[in-house]
Amino acid sequence: MKRRDFLTGAVTTGAVVGGAALLAACGEDKKMAEKKAGSTGGGTGEAKTPAAPQVATKQTQELKMVTSWPKGFPGLGTAADRFAANLEKASDGRFKVKVFGGGELVHPLKCNDAVQEGTADLYHSADYYYGGKAPGYLFMTAVPFGFTPNEMDAWIHHGGGQALWDEVGAQFGVKHLMCGNTGSQMGGWFNKPIESAEDFKGIKMRIPGLGGAVVNALGGTAVTLGGSEIKPAIDAGTIDATEWVGPWNDRAFGLHQKLKFYHYPGFHEPGSMLGVGISKKLWDGLSEADQALFTAVAHAENNYDLAEFNANNSAALDDLIKNQGVKLIEFPDDLFKSMGEASKQVLADTGAKDALTGKIYESFLAFRKNVVGWTKLSDQTYANKRALTEF
Repeated sequence: MKRRDFLTGAVTTGAVVGGAALLAACGEDKKMAEKKAGSTGGGTGEAKTPAAPQVATKQTQELKMVTSWPKGFPGLGTAADRFAANLEKASDGRFKVKVFGGGELVHPLKCNDAVQEGTADLYHSADYYYGGKAPGYLFMTAVPFGFTPNEMDAWIHHGGGQALWDEVGAQFGVKHLMCGNTGSQMGGWFNKPIESAEDFKGIKMRIPGLGGAVVNALGGTAVTLGGSEIKPAIDAGTIDATEWVGPWNDRAFGLHQKLKFYHYPGFHEPGSMLGVGISKKLWDGLSEADQALFTAVAHAENNYDLAEFNANNSAALDDLIKNQGVKLIEFPDDLFKSMGEASKQVLADTGAKDALTGKIYESFLAFRKNVVGWTKLSDQTYANKRALTEF
């Protein structure tokens, strides 16, 4: 016998005999112990096949997500679809999300209700639609004369915005995450040029959130509608002006077919944050790892979606002006100042509605004061200087 074989056999036999003795000492029949030792360690007993190792079975959790957008609508519906697809990929198929377009399962503006009531597990929407449930939600999409996309991200991540958003959502059993941004929006579509604050008097305009409250303050009538309801409302005479998002999205809805005067910039939504609202019951049942996974996928989409809007708006605007007969008009400075004064009062009134909304309002004001100076020195000054040289 080779020395290596001898040593191997000795070690194996020693380990098996020791194991058999231990079993016998614990009360097992000595004979059975010897039989087991023999069958494993080269004795006369018949060899047994080792049991197969237990393999964990991957469990799939199927979730329903309702949205405020037509299924697959550019930039909004596609953001929801990408979030769902990327969550499934990142979880190796453990989470499968079925996406419902606005109106397929619930009304486009009832997504928060659907999650609160258990009709859906999560939603993709703009939370200012739910300002009637809690005024604090009005600050969680866009604020007139408020944050740009970069500034909004900074407030949510580093200015206490996320904690305040979650505090609002906790009242309805919802956990919130950023999941998209449209960037700076246009001022809207009108059936006549708007040259002064007086021109807003009597206007019936589709415009939600705090921007709608400003239009009311200027003498107009704000109407909140889902995107797919806008063109029928224009046809019916329910509204005679509307804002939606920007050139890429507005062209997709065919708003240029109804109204030709396209004003800019939008005072009301300088960087509209979209969000995923997740059932707190679902969220609290996730492991920390899966909560981190949901968060990472949502925040990745937040960045990707903004890039998508920025990549597509210029070409769409060029087409609207050159090929669709749209007249692009800048809001005069005097009118914009009037909008700004009205906005200050609207925000103050909103902040006085309840304690939580007041806390959000104060946080917004403090962070705005902190961040505006740097934006002016960096991004704004650079954009002005860049315009001095044409390529």
